[in-house]
Amino acid sequence: MESNVRINNPADISVIVIYFLVVLAVGLWAMYSTNRGTVGGFFLAGRSMVWWPIGASLFASNIGSGHFVGIAGTAAAGGIAIGGYEWNALILVVVLGWVFVPIYIKAGVVTMPEYLKKRFGGKRIQVYLSVLSLILYVFTKISADIFSGAVFIQLAIGLNLYLAIIILLAITALYTITGGLAAVIYTDTLQTFIMVVGSFILMGFAFAEVGGYDTFMRKYMEAIPSNISYGNTTINAECYTPRKDSFHIFRDAVTGDLPWPGLVFGLTIIALWYWCTDQVIVQRCLSGKNMSHVKAGCIMCGYLKLLPMFIIVMPGMISRILYTDVVACVVPEVCQQYCGTAVGCTNIAYPKMVVELMPNGLRGLMLSVMLASLMSSLTSIFNSASTLFTMDIYTKIRSRPSEKELMIAGRAFMLLLIGISIAWVPVVQSAQSGQLFDYIQSITSYLGPPIAAVFLLAVFCKRVNEQGAFWGLMVGLLAGLSRMIAEFAYGTGSCVTPSNCPFIICGIHYLYFAMILFGVSTIVILAVSFMTKPIPDVHLYRLCWSLRNSKEQRIDLDADEEQGKADEKDEESGNKEEPGCLKKAYNWFCGLDQQKGPKLSKEEEEALKKKLTDTSEVPLWRNVVNINGIILLTVAVFCHAFFA
Repeated sequence: MESNVRINNPADISVIVIYFLVVLAVGLWAMYSTNRGTVGGFFLAGRSMVWWPIGASLFASNIGSGHFVGIAGTAAAGGIAIGGYEWNALILVVVLGWVFVPIYIKAGVVTMPEYLKKRFGGKRIQVYLSVLSLILYVFTKISADIFSGAVFIQLAIGLNLYLAIIILLAITALYTITGGLAAVIYTDTLQTFIMVVGSFILMGFAFAEVGGYDTFMRKYMEAIPSNISYGNTTINAECYTPRKDSFHIFRDAVTGDLPWPGLVFGLTIIALWYWCTDQVIVQRCLSGKNMSHVKAGCIMCGYLKLLPMFIIVMPGMISRILYTDVVACVVPEVCQQYCGTAVGCTNIAYPKMVVELMPNGLRGLMLSVMLASLMSSLTSIFNSASTLFTMDIYTKIRSRPSEKELMIAGRAFMLLLIGISIAWVPVVQSAQSGQLFDYIQSITSYLGPPIAAVFLLAVFCKRVNEQGAFWGLMVGLLAGLSRMIAEFAYGTGSCVTPSNCPFIICGIHYLYFAMILFGVSTIVILAVSFMTKPIPDVHLYRLCWSLRNSKEQRIDLDADEEQGKADEKDEESGNKEEPGCLKKAYNWFCGLDQQKGPKLSKEEEEALKKKLTDTSEVPLWRNVVNINGIILLTVAVFCHAFFA
């Protein structure tokens, strides 16, 4: 590891300090001014967001520092095809805003497992989904984010990787406790803005350094590292020459590293899981003022998703041109010396450019934004993970826990999560020949498709019932896990030292595997559903597409349970004593003090419910967003065609 400290001039240091002070100030302000204690404030504020924060926040919660490290790295290794991942989302955000969100809003749900519970009844699907989401959080989001943040710190300040991780988590913990979630949407919007502006500036410097787009295309094809043999072995030329199809999105179906059928169909399945059923994304949409605002937010996010190709993918490739020996190293010993990973150093492509090319001051800004974006994504993940655990899993273990017990369980669970994630970092470091983004995508394509299948069928096929959905998820999980475990047992290997995993298991490209898995899950779900009794329509009004506009009274499958809960609540609210001063201050700091609002009458509750499940739109704005949606789809098709 080259230990040369880059951040050593007053400009950078003061920028970083000022930035974190501003973020803390915003956090404290949000904590002081928002009302985190009451449910009413929580839910009604929940339906008051206008379109631009929704769009910005969707983009920010999607693009974390993992993207900057991962996508730029894969681009440095294999060209622009990885940008197709980002552009695929253009189509999916339209599907989200026009198809899925109206159904979720009409169903009146807040979380995704809750929708499945209303749609299918029963508890096992809800618990299964919560557990699976937690597994995915640890293996993909948390460990990848921690790793990419640590790569940045390591390059900038020259610390040991694990020390960097511990510092990072300490700051994050501080940020979580003071900010709360209200701060996150504000800081998200701010960070998206700075991230985009900063990476535009970096893109400018990068292209200036290379000398324009045409020179960039020529030089990239010539970026071959000088050191290609070790001992008496010369490394195979395929491993270090840039791919012939570097500048095409669609690649050969058999020999390509991202084959085109996989990119068109397999990726759409993973993206359907991510954009239309993932809690983090859908939650941002459910907070919209009305449907038009939600759709406009989705469109804005779509337009923002055009950028990564130019501000992340191409700079990643330029990094390979400027620092060929470091970024494109192939000899394991050399790589180990440059970035501490033997399988390859493409992950440092973007951080390396930030540290080398940016002028003083701007460099500090970019680094603090990277770390901040990392922290905001970590805080929201820790937050939703501990919520999932306490609400969906812990309450099944303990039937009637007190509020305080839940808070303590949540905090303890967060610590456990952090521990597991740190332990998983070495695996992330060497997986998928050192390409972070490929690692994230491959894990999602082993575990995501069954969930996508269940949601798609739940919305579009009312014949599907609980047994079908459950067994579809189970079969899909077993198939996906067997592939994932085999891959980690054999190791994914790299070009220089391929892994000896049998072709039948690991030879199939992960995007093709996602297609197969989706197909199998769909067949199982439909087969089991048609063999068992259908769910009567009275339980399904406004829960699936064919019945989305029915006006009739829906009897929820979990209605008797809900009634029991409501009765308990009434008993509880009778006996409460006034807490002392210190206790009050502590409660306020952790957002525990629930002020008792006035109790709503039955009519008011009905009216409130109607407002929360209303999806009507003003005709003028409806047409405006529809036209914009069509324009966005055209743009998406054009972009794919232009770079095909």
